[in-house]
Amino acid sequence: MTITDAHVSTVKLPAVGAARPATLEARDISAWFGDHKVLDRVSLTMPAQKVSALIGPSGCGKSTFLRILNRMHELVGSASLAGQVLLDGDDIYDRGRRITHARREIGMVFQKPNPFPAMSIYDNVLAGLKMNGIKASRADKDDLVEECLTKGGLWKEVRDRLRQPGGALSGGQQQRLCIARSLAVRPRVLLMDEPCSALDPTSTRRIEQTIGELKDEVTIVIVTHNMQQAQRVSDQCAFFLAEQGTPGVIVEHGPTEVMFTNPQDSRTNDYVNGRFG
Repeated sequence: MTITDAHVSTVKLPAVGAARPATLEARDISAWFGDHKVLDRVSLTMPAQKVSALIGPSGCGKSTFLRILNRMHELVGSASLAGQVLLDGDDIYDRGRRITHARREIGMVFQKPNPFPAMSIYDNVLAGLKMNGIKASRADKDDLVEECLTKGGLWKEVRDRLRQPGGALSGGQQQRLCIARSLAVRPRVLLMDEPCSALDPTSTRRIEQTIGELKDEVTIVIVTHNMQQAQRVSDQCAFFLAEQGTPGVIVEHGPTEVMFTNPQDSRTNDYVNGRFG
């Protein structure tokens, strides 16, 4: 992807703390790829300043649901959906709401780290500013890079090599760089699609620590297949399931401790205790 100054407008860099964490609410979300229905009337509230974990077997619609939360689902030509996604009560799919605005407020960190490989660590952090038409002085950019890399748990490791390519970092460092890049545009919600699945245990622990440090500043929604990780990092869980070719639904959701120690549905109990999935 090429980023040029042609995309830059006169929008100013948000002040630190200007974007408060938001509550995200999905109401009766159904989703299709062509004629294939993958989600059926899914509703879930993801509270501000909390970590919500989406758990369930592969193929039950968790990642599709996550992509619906910041309008990435509609990038697929055959995709369609019904329902509402509310950011502090405002529907992000409202016809008067720009898709770029929704994605700025609701950031995404993907399963595979995707820094711009030839771009420096410094410029990777700032990439979202140009994409979103945000101008900043050099001093503000320097401060922002340090702030976001610190929040991403990476500053101490890279502060002496900010001009080196982001693609030269290790996998775990690249993932933390992607988190720092997402934070630079001051999102109110951060979505994470299995951010640790390809990482070693040490990098996974560092990402989990970063999640814990960030949740007071940004609402976090994470898809994970790692039940121990869901227990460690999340405040609430939603268990997705698609049975016998039916669309994915939420079987049960609630506080993480309750979901793992006293679930109401036997299928939830079987899943969190490793009996299937």
